[in-house]
Amino acid sequence: MPEDWVRYWRADGLAVEAMHAHFTSHVYHRHSHESYSFGVTESGAQAFSCRHGRHVSAAGMVMAFNPDDPHDGHAASAGGFTYRMVHVWPSFFTETPLPLFRAPVLDDPAAAAALRRLFVALTGPATALERHDRLVHASRLVVRHASSPASVAADPVLAPVLAPVLAPGAARVRAVHIAATVRALIHDRVSADVTADDLAAAAGCSRYAAYRAFVTAYGLAPSDYQRQLRIRMARRLLVSGLAPAQVAAEAGFADQAHLTRWFRRYYGITPAAYQRS
Repeated sequence: MPEDWVRYWRADGLAVEAMHAHFTSHVYHRHSHESYSFGVTESGAQAFSCRHGRHVSAAGMVMAFNPDDPHDGHAASAGGFTYRMVHVWPSFFTETPLPLFRAPVLDDPAAAAALRRLFVALTGPATALERHDRLVHASRLVVRHASSPASVAADPVLAPVLAPVLAPGAARVRAVHIAATVRALIHDRVSADVTADDLAAAAGCSRYAAYRAFVTAYGLAPSDYQRQLRIRMARRLLVSGLAPAQVAAEAGFADQAHLTRWFRRYYGITPAAYQRS
């Protein structure tokens, strides 16, 4: 049985990152990305939960995750799965509002082929113009599957997920305010210790109400969300060339081993290996 492996690439001048991986035993911890994530399953099948549903991406299918779309992932077959993923930062898109994908799995051979060609351009010899053109072409094909906010509000699957921000009502408005206040505090204190009492005091509610409102709005527990922000900070610091031990301290991890353990659970690769790639 093939061992797990993963490789990353960054493209100069583009807000894009590419990843190629094969996993049989690795299980992704529930997480989200600050970017759009477009992937193509090459072989096997990946199972994951996203937006309160279970999904499977088999060979040839396209995965489309919105920014901050919580999901996990693991092999759905004994032989594991191989896939390519392109992370595209929202700054690339000029549409207002930004595209929003209803379904995280798409059956679109043309989009899959365009994403493969984009991946080849991002990871191999290609001019800057060719990379940009392939990025635009692939993005346009995938964005055909995006929905408008109005259609999302009417969608029987997505509407309940986004109820806190789509539906009126004093209770929901209050829940949105609590969640936003908790989120702001976590962002302000990414690398500092924050307690449940701190969150409740900032939001002016009980610890349970703060937790419930935050999970409803953002799909992650406050502790998971803070850890994810720390992982993102660590990722940026690694790209800047900072040593992993220093990155761990800057991002709020207890030590380098703690950073390595969680980085691998989120990205399937160690911080040092990610930095080398």
